Amino acid sequence: MSAIVRIGGRGVPLPGNDIDTDRIIPARFLRCVTFDGLGEHAFADDRRQLKAAGELHPFDNPDYKGASVLVVGSNFGCGSSREHAPQSLQKWGIGALIGISFAEIFFNNNLAIGVPCVCLAAEDIARLQQSIEKDPSLMLAVDLEAQELCAGQHKFSLHMPAGARQMFLHGDWDATRQLLSNLDLVKQRTAEMPYLNGFAF
Repeated sequence: MSAIVRIGGRGVPLPGNDIDTDRIIPARFLRCVTFDGLGEHAFADDRRQLKAAGELHPFDNPDYKGASVLVVGSNFGCGSSREHAPQSLQKWGIGALIGISFAEIFFNNNLAIGVPCVCLAAEDIARLQQSIEKDPSLMLAVDLEAQELCAGQHKFSLHMPAGARQMFLHGDWDATRQLLSNLDLVKQRTAEMPYLNGFAF
């Protein structure tokens, strides 16, 4: 299993609350056979609208190119349960999210692909976003074991539900790896199932 204990990188501040999955990845991009290429379409409509108004979305801002930690507001990822939303963020380059709160299904879809979503108090998020805007080179370090975020010389206490945190720390977040590591038990159980072996009930 692949444990995820610490994640580091530069941050991308994304102001606003209740940013739903349709804004993260619009529905017209859900027809893909694989998730490859979804990253370029993350926040496609928001980015287009801002560009038309002569503004830059954080994902188009060259200051944040190569950044890997997305800093968001409250109830991020609400709306439909599409797993394409976390996939598009990961494909863009996001390896961790820091926010006030996350929609439950979105949180679990990120857990399933190994992208931690950790929470900070609202005032800490505001300070963190402002710090990144002032200094896009600011390095962030998320430590799931210590439940701590280091942003330059500043430290913040972060929160993640205990069960999810343990899954990251022990590498149990990866369901495919769990199956492969218990392949003998899977084969044994499969052999015991009549409907998988042509037997009548």
